[in-house]
Amino acid sequence: MQTARDFLTPDALAMLQSIAKAGSFAAAAREMGMVPSALTYRVRQIEDALDVLLYDRSSRQARLTAAGAELLREGARLLEEIDAVANRVKRVATGWEPQLTIAVDTVISKPVVMELCESFFSLAPPTRIRIREETLSGTLEALTSGQADLALGVGPDSARTAGVHSKPLGIIPFVFAVAPHHPLARVAEPLSDELIQKHRAVAVADSVQRGNGQTYGLLSGQDVFTVPTMQAKLDAQLRGLGGGNLPRSMAESYISTGRLVVKKTERPQRTVPLHYAWRQTKTIHQGQALAWWLQQLESETTRSALVEEHRSA
Repeated sequence: MQTARDFLTPDALAMLQSIAKAGSFAAAAREMGMVPSALTYRVRQIEDALDVLLYDRSSRQARLTAAGAELLREGARLLEEIDAVANRVKRVATGWEPQLTIAVDTVISKPVVMELCESFFSLAPPTRIRIREETLSGTLEALTSGQADLALGVGPDSARTAGVHSKPLGIIPFVFAVAPHHPLARVAEPLSDELIQKHRAVAVADSVQRGNGQTYGLLSGQDVFTVPTMQAKLDAQLRGLGGGNLPRSMAESYISTGRLVVKKTERPQRTVPLHYAWRQTKTIHQGQALAWWLQQLESETTRSALVEEHRSA
């Protein structure tokens, strides 16, 4: 049994476009080298399959009904997508990946990532880009589980992970900071663990899917406000909802304007070395899209910007 799919072929959609452009069945038939009756028959087949009228036949003009206009709009979009798919398939055959997924840790500068995406898309590649936002060990897990092709902001342990190749991205120093109206802002330094433990901490949840994930800087028995991203942690601390360690680069502008107060603690402040990593085995062939991103990451300027330039987009 034939269905609407049997009649809504690319040729049929192109035929409907020709009728709309010509303005009448007769004119379209002449342009297409068909007799008008054959053209009318094909349109009737589509109408019968859809159980709708596509044209108002009360006049000599090929006047579309509302349903016909909708089919013409969607048909034009579908034909464009078919052309785009054909172009992508042709270019993928030359070594471009259909899709490249990048896991980006929430300590990485999103504006700089978007600038890199903008540069990539300016090449008009056939590869689609998908960005995954991850935190802590979830960033590496996205890569090792096959859910990402490239990871930005993984720890140095990535170098010891089988099937993963990594290179240094940069080092992020952290500072303990609170809002100026937070109780700890007025306390003499250095802050002891005992004192910090009495106040709520803001922590970023590890996005790892298996296991318990990682936590840093939390004290036993301390009240914790858990948020999904480093940006959310920054927002919470700006509101005085808790204290905790923040990347200096993310907090710098708020420190300079007085919206955050840096406090020295008895514990030495953390510095976190970050890497970028990708899967590399004998069975995984590096595509041109991944090769482009890895080439950009060879630039020290690009690497520094990814860990330091936390500005508005």
